[in-house]
Formats: sequence, C-alpha cells, structure tokens
Amino acid sequence: MLIKTCYIPRLKNNHKVLIIIVLFFNALFAFSQTRSKFKVVLDAGHGGKDYGNVHHGFVEKKIALAVTLKVGEYLSKDSDFDFFYSRRTDVFVELKDRAIRANKEDANLFVSIHCNAAKNYSAFGTETFVMGLSRSATNLDVAKNENSVILLEDDYKENYKGFDPNRPESLIGLKILQEEYLNQSIELAAFVEENFKNGLSKKSRGVKQAPLWVLDASYMPGVLIEIGFLSNKVEGEYLNTEKGQNEMAKAIADAILSYKKQYFKSGSSVSKVDPVIKEEVTTPESIIESVIDNSRKGIQFMVQLSASGSKIATTPSNFKGLNGVHIKQSGKIYKYLFGSEDTYENAQNKLTEAKSKGFESAFIVAYKDGVKINLSDAIK
Repeated sequence: MLIKTCYIPRLKNNHKVLIIIVLFFNALFAFSQTRSKFKVVLDAGHGGKDYGNVHHGFVEKKIALAVTLKVGEYLSKDSDFDFFYSRRTDVFVELKDRAIRANKEDANLFVSIHCNAAKNYSAFGTETFVMGLSRSATNLDVAKNENSVILLEDDYKENYKGFDPNRPESLIGLKILQEEYLNQSIELAAFVEENFKNGLSKKSRGVKQAPLWVLDASYMPGVLIEIGFLSNKVEGEYLNTEKGQNEMAKAIADAILSYKKQYFKSGSSVSKVDPVIKEEVTTPESIIESVIDNSRKGIQFMVQLSASGSKIATTPSNFKGLNGVHIKQSGKIYKYLFGSEDTYENAQNKLTEAKSKGFESAFIVAYKDGVKINLSDAIK
C-alpha cells in the first residue's frame, strides 16, 4: 500500500485542502482477505551478464545467489512462510522486474543480498541499506554501484524515464514515499546488523540510507544487505566458503524471523479496496477543533530523525544543535524523535527545521497515547 499525503494552501484565503490519496496495488482484490503466510521476496543481486563486484577471483553474483538460496532453505523450515526468488540461477534480471515481482506478489518484505567492494582493499564489514536520501559520499557511491545495472538493460532510458545512476540529481530525485515502510525497513536492517555483529562477531558498519532504485520501486518494507567486501581478500575468502555462506544466510534468516514475530500474526486480516481519493476542506475553526480533538485523543506528531541499535545521549551536540530530541524504544531499536505536536501542520514546521540542520531523511510519525500508529489514521 502506498499512502501519500500533502497539504496544499489556497492562494485566496487561509483555508487548506487536505488531499489523502490512497493507492492500493492489486486492486482486483476489492475485499478483505485473510493472509495465512508471511511473504518474502529474496533477491540475489546481479546475475548473468552483470557480474557485480569481482576481486581476487571472488564473484559477487555467485556468492549473492548462494547465500540467498540458503536464506530460503532456513525460512522453509517455518510453515508460516511463503518466499519467492527474483532469480534461482545465473540469469540477468532487470531491476524493474525485481520490483514488479515483489509488488505483484504483494509481499511483506523485500530482501536484496549483495557483496561490497572498495578501492581501499583493507575495508571490511557488513552494512545494510534502506531507502532514503543521503548526504554521505560513501553511501552515494554504493547507490551508484548498485543502480548501475540499469545501464545494462535494453531500453533503459524508456523503462526508467531518464533516471541515470551516474548523475547525483537522479539519486536525489528518489524520494521516500512511505514513512511507515521506511520505519519498518530500518527495524529489519537493525535486526540484520545486530545478528552479524553479536552472533557472528562481524564488524557492523551500521544501518544506512541511500537512494537505491530497487528499494524505492518496491512498495513494502525492504533492505539491501552488503554481506562483506570482496575487495578484502580475507573477507572474500570467508564469503566464498560453504561455512561462511551458511553463517551469513542463517543470520539474515533469523533477522527476518525476528521481524515476522514483531509485525505479523498468522491469519491476520488484510484489507484490500479500490483506489480512493478523498478531499476535505478545513476552515480555520475546524483546524482549531482538530487540534483539540487530537489532544483529546492523545495523538501527537513527531519527527523521526534516525533509528539505531545503540543508545546515545539526546544532547543538542549529538543532533546538530537540535533541542528537544527524545527517545522511544521499540524492541532493541532506539528511535530518535524531535518535537511533539498536536497537528500535522506544526510537525511539518519541525520537519523543515530538522532538514535545515542536515537530517535530510527525517520524516513525520504519529503516536497515540504513547503507541505508534499509522500516519494516515492520525490525520483523518
């Protein structure tokens, strides 16, 4: 499900038009259905004519496929799982087709597995990416490498409508459209990195955000996992062994299991309806009434700056000078939030302030009586 909300001010008065556009994929299912299994799309990076990273004789497309298939083997032991592979053999799959398959399957998760590389051959460790805008040059380099497969596709200019993985403006053009999905993606990524770090004693380079096309086009929580550097001979040798691939696959599968336990219950009801466009005109008086109503309902809007498995002090010096940062814990994940507002409009002002300080990937979340709720439900 894709939910996009925006406030559009009218020029002639202070009224605002609240437009809530709700687009549900697979609109043919215009009724409620019960989903009995948790669906995951397992995406082995690269393949066929796209070799990915090749260093010291280690080939990314082969290692990524081997680990991905092993993740599926581990998940198959749980009867509550349905999983689908973007590829099971050494074939070339276009990025758009990977995302289309995930959307068509209406999956709960999209998990893409890759191997890293760097000009500095001493670099090592794991890192897991979620969709987002990043000002880090290193993260942008990763995004360029993973998006560059587009150039190998036939008719890529038509398929991707001018998107060029080598142009920074194209990367910046990939926006986060789903706050709820981003939040869940971060939590899955944190589970993955925690398993690598604590379970396998690997160096975790952390959870990061980067404008990756395949994650942006998949309308569900998703992560892209870099399981290690093939440019590092020691790490590459480990990833090229059966033992290494089994260990990395189990860590990933266990993270997916942890995520499923937190977000999914077998037999949960999933509502599917036709696309809806709702327009509501609000007057200044109704805005005031909404503030009172939200306050009465215990709804607060906040800006999520980041999420991490590590807890740090919320002093302004740790958050680029922002005052009023606070923490909410969700399992083993610490969410760093800024502000606490009665209206979405006021939260937008806080979001503007956060972005002016450099938190380009910040987004608005809603809580009711201290419990996180869907943003769309909060602004009804």
